[in-house]
Amino acid sequence: MSSSKPNLVYILADDMGYGDLSCLNPESKIRTQHLDRLCGEGMAFGDAHATSAVCTPSRYGILTGRYNWRSTLKQGVGWGYSRPLIEEGRLTVAQMLKEQGYRTGCFGKWHLGLEWSRNGEKEDDVDFAGPVGGGPLSRGFDRFFGISASLDMPPYVYVDGDRVTAVPDRDSEERGMPFWRKGPTGADFVHEEVLQRLTDEAVSFIKESGDEPFFCYFPLPAPHTPILPTEPFRGKSGTNAYGDFCLQVDDVVGQVMAALDEGGVAEDTIVVFTADNGCSPMADLTHLAALGHRPSYHFRGHKADIYEGGHRVPLVARWPAGIAPGSRCDDTVCLVDLMATMADILGVELPQEAAEDSVSNVPVWRGEDRGEPLREATVHHSVDGSFSIRQGRWKLELCPGSGGWSYPKPGNEPLDAPPIQLYDLESDVSERTNVQDRHPEIVARLKDLLTDYVRRGRSTPGARQSNSGPLHWPQLNWLAAGDLA
Repeated sequence: MSSSKPNLVYILADDMGYGDLSCLNPESKIRTQHLDRLCGEGMAFGDAHATSAVCTPSRYGILTGRYNWRSTLKQGVGWGYSRPLIEEGRLTVAQMLKEQGYRTGCFGKWHLGLEWSRNGEKEDDVDFAGPVGGGPLSRGFDRFFGISASLDMPPYVYVDGDRVTAVPDRDSEERGMPFWRKGPTGADFVHEEVLQRLTDEAVSFIKESGDEPFFCYFPLPAPHTPILPTEPFRGKSGTNAYGDFCLQVDDVVGQVMAALDEGGVAEDTIVVFTADNGCSPMADLTHLAALGHRPSYHFRGHKADIYEGGHRVPLVARWPAGIAPGSRCDDTVCLVDLMATMADILGVELPQEAAEDSVSNVPVWRGEDRGEPLREATVHHSVDGSFSIRQGRWKLELCPGSGGWSYPKPGNEPLDAPPIQLYDLESDVSERTNVQDRHPEIVARLKDLLTDYVRRGRSTPGARQSNSGPLHWPQLNWLAAGDLA
């Protein structure tokens, strides 16, 4: 197979922090040997970001090349019974690659909504014997084996293609799981076995690739709650169950790399490892800190937050034909960039109504000295739908607190807290000194730029597009509805 159409394996960890990878954090207490190898054979990214600080919206951005807040989901996440979020007819990375002759497979946590067969109007009144629509098979994937949402969100069933593999025969029992939600559970579904079962499916897809180029999208359910490392990994990290689960994730990466090596396709394959958002506080951050381990590294906050710990994520990419081994990129990049990057590699011209916020990362992969930033700016989003915009050293946050789960939480900010925050990440990467009152010109410039991105329906050059859902919504608090007409 020619490297003009390299394979793509995209491994997406769930709630794994930047500081959990020993190749990114020298002080990490978790030794991620397989990820360290991947990093040594490829590129480490020091300033990579998910579009959101939580899972559903981040996944929307990855697969569509469009900021998540342009969808109908303006805050929060989807659930196991939620309906499809990716609009019908919207081009996805999978569809684009399929049109270029790729076999496309999705294995793991979908979390972008499904059309369950329903017995009535209630969302959870599901006919599990009926077909499951609106999922990966209708969004560009040839093959799907996975779960509807997080491993702590019912229903707990495997979906193979458009059918459940086994109808529920019970409600989940606790069995010591640290966090979960009670719900119907398939006869073949055991929480502790899910990660390896999904890995087996992904590895099989890779091994069956033959001479066709393939795209394997592998969104893991780990190390998200319930934190369930299997017996070989329990106690292995020397930290806690979360650290052990991170080591199991690392082992999954090792299994994928071994499959590529055994199939003789590693040289023709782009492997990307990243995470959908920062580490969750369910990892017991206080205990980990006492052991000297910080999943958010030196960044403020964690999952759900507008602060860096919410959306600055681990990102490692290996591509022997296009990335120098042992290289590093400190340019700001975003997971929304996958679509434009693959289009650039394949010479595909994207339509105006697709990938409106995606920027090709090929120049930084190749180590080109461009003399200017790759992205004009990058927009971030928190769980409550708060916005921030980053340009170079400056990050403007259009909320008085975290916008998420860390202090100060939404609605509980100090009475004298300014309604916006501005941080100079060059001198204050931990976001401790709000300098919005010292730089009104920067505040105004970044607000205007974000307004332009919202108004034009895109942040890249091209024809104006429309955002999905209402024209104006509450989190656009710096704008009046008339400003967007």
